[in-house]
Amino acid sequence: MARKPTLRLEHLASLGAEKLTALVLEEAAGNAGFKRRLNAALAGQSGPEAIAKLIDRRLAGLERARSFIDWDKIRPFRDDLKGLLGSILGELGPVDPALAADRLLRFIATHGQVFERIDDSSGHVQDVYHAAIEGLGVVAGTLSEPDGDALPGLVMARLGDTEHGYLTQVAAQVVLHLSRPALTRWDSDLAEQIVERHLAEAGQRAGGQWFYSMTSQWREIRQAIAGSLGDLDQLIGLEMEKPERLRETLGIAAQLLEAGRAEEALDWVRRGPGITPRVPGADDDAEDDPAVLQVGLEARILTALGRKQEAGTVLWSRFAETLSPDLLRQHLKSLPDFEDIEAEERALTMAAGHPKAMVALRFFLAWARLDLAAQLIIARHGLWDGRDWHVLPEVADLLQHDHPLAASILYRALLDDILARARSKAYPHGAKYLRLLEGLAVSADADPARPDGMTLHTAYREKLRADHGRKAGFWSLVDGKLPSAAPEPVFGRRPRWISTGD
Repeated sequence: MARKPTLRLEHLASLGAEKLTALVLEEAAGNAGFKRRLNAALAGQSGPEAIAKLIDRRLAGLERARSFIDWDKIRPFRDDLKGLLGSILGELGPVDPALAADRLLRFIATHGQVFERIDDSSGHVQDVYHAAIEGLGVVAGTLSEPDGDALPGLVMARLGDTEHGYLTQVAAQVVLHLSRPALTRWDSDLAEQIVERHLAEAGQRAGGQWFYSMTSQWREIRQAIAGSLGDLDQLIGLEMEKPERLRETLGIAAQLLEAGRAEEALDWVRRGPGITPRVPGADDDAEDDPAVLQVGLEARILTALGRKQEAGTVLWSRFAETLSPDLLRQHLKSLPDFEDIEAEERALTMAAGHPKAMVALRFFLAWARLDLAAQLIIARHGLWDGRDWHVLPEVADLLQHDHPLAASILYRALLDDILARARSKAYPHGAKYLRLLEGLAVSADADPARPDGMTLHTAYREKLRADHGRKAGFWSLVDGKLPSAAPEPVFGRRPRWISTGD
């Protein structure tokens, strides 16, 4: 059987210009975005100004548009934006970075009115703007020094009063590539603008009503500049200008520790977690709890100061409250050989007695101790709630082969909840759980650890019939062909704390 050819440059070149031209024209006929990209490439033969002219025409149309975009038109609109961005980055950027930087800023500045025209709950259009911001960082790195020096003025002219938050993201990309004089001038200009804006807003502040001020974003830019210049004291001074509840105390503490200023870092970290920036995509679990992050950082600072015993006490105390695997790892790593084994056993015992069952389960799974997770499930068999359908099915699936009794307890909790609340859309999953329970019945029923009051599977099924016999939609699935559906879809990532120890 002939191998499928791969799309490589040398393979495409072997097709010849005539064949490639025909393929390109065919694709352009049915793909408006590709056709525009093709036109930009052709315009490039006449120089960067010709490409810029085509891009300007499309940007002007985007800036003029006001009509709402229906949901079924959002994807083509997104693709058109991607095509326009591709023309700026792919066609204009390589031949004239200065023109490309200006058009990128103009493109990014359209975000406000674009978001008024669409429902971008999926975030797909935002992704295009984020790509543009990242692309600006790349283009900024190729600018000549005079063009780079002019970039702060362009940024402020296009985005200086926009409230969506893209201004600070753009600045974070740009400051990495500017000369020290350009950064110093930008910082000075921003300082003056902040003073002027504060004076202009004095009446609003006196009124006591909440209002949005651009000065917070401008201050963030000044901090980004201070970071780029390596001026930590300036960065801290700007942080002190914020209201106390809004200070990023952990971020400042981490930077002070990195700079070898551990005593100051300890003072900052003990002020509390403050506002801790979230990592995109992070789960809401103990590892991302600002208080957990605070303790881990405090322990590192104490260790740097030679106060290892105090660091261990801080870690253990907070672990006892949160059962954070990361804090336990840090604590065990700091202990001498053999002492860490004893401390781990003590931690496992503590986790087994933790008052919050789900917190303890999370810890055992993250620690790759499925045996202890199963023991916990059995010991607290009456506490599991089928409403936790986004977690329990996956846990039960992990346990069913080696710990059928624990898996059965979870499957029963899930099935009982589905039927008790008559969740008809979940009946296929309920039918699946019942099938799994029947497969586990022999082992689960014979397990000597089976809790008192947990009926045998036959009796459990008979009670289901007695209590929910009128739910014909469910029983038709049970008595007919059972689906092999996966558990209900989880809208987000799987819980990070589930681990099989692989």
